[in-house]
Amino acid sequence: MPSTYSNIKIQLMATGENTGTWGNVTNDNLGVALEQAIVETATVTFASANVTLTLTDTNARQDARALRLNLAGTTGGARDLIVPAIQKPYIVNNGTADTITVKVSGQTGVAVPAGSSYLLYNNGTDVVNAFEGISVVSGGTGLETLTADSVVIGNGTGAVTFVAPGSSGNVLTSNGSAWASALPSGFDSGTVTLFGQTSAPTGWTKNASTGDQHAFRIVTGSVSTGGSVDFTTAFASQTPSGSVSITSVTASAGDTTLTTPQIPSHSHPAGTRNPGNNFDATAGGSPTFGIGQSGPAGGGGSHTHPFSFSSGSGSFSGNAINLSVKYVDVIRATKD
Repeated sequence: MPSTYSNIKIQLMATGENTGTWGNVTNDNLGVALEQAIVETATVTFASANVTLTLTDTNARQDARALRLNLAGTTGGARDLIVPAIQKPYIVNNGTADTITVKVSGQTGVAVPAGSSYLLYNNGTDVVNAFEGISVVSGGTGLETLTADSVVIGNGTGAVTFVAPGSSGNVLTSNGSAWASALPSGFDSGTVTLFGQTSAPTGWTKNASTGDQHAFRIVTGSVSTGGSVDFTTAFASQTPSGSVSITSVTASAGDTTLTTPQIPSHSHPAGTRNPGNNFDATAGGSPTFGIGQSGPAGGGGSHTHPFSFSSGSGSFSGNAINLSVKYVDVIRATKD
């Protein structure tokens, strides 16, 4: 009866077979076939095509039997490495520039990225990750792979979950019980605020239709707009012009006694008796008189009167300055 072979092609000799040479066969089984399956590496070279590994009935070295497969060569894109449908572990080191999927023919297998090393297990039907689904309790994630570019979220003793990045500018936010990727919630859509710059920042739209040449008025009630004069016009340098009309004045002047130097210069007429005209009143005579002028008196000087003003009235007419500046009402609020 001839020898048979195991799944990894260990030669199983029949009773009485290989008389005188069975020792050599045993040595090859142990020192070649079994040792290769336990500790050895085989280099599998790609040449821009998929590669299929097979096993034949021999205990000589065969790449499909090796514990570790070192993938090399030029792939020219993602490739497949087809292995026999036997139960066997593989350590796969992908030294190529592309992803290599290790699988049994017709199955899904496991994709090994370029530059990565995976511990895989061929279960006889397909190749799977040897550590697939290691529980969180045992120190794993409960998953075979992690979602690329995502945040890992703990899930108790269950498999971890993930939060994808979402849109540009998103941040990780919490609603108190779960995490999500969302835009920062500092301002609700439609919020109006002020910026000291010409252009609106990213995520904001400049309002160019209202508010030009307006001032801001802080109110505690409802907001509105008003005014009719542009800000720079109302507060430009302006000179008032017009006239004042005095309509009445109430006042009084006090009395003043003039001194001689203050009265105008003047003289008075005066009568004089003729010299030598003697008469005897008992004899019935009468004196004779002449008419003359007194000497001048008064200096024509100035003088003042005390004056007391009690009331008056008047009116101004001219060009008014319109300070009805345009405005937009705003409120002051503090974010909770």
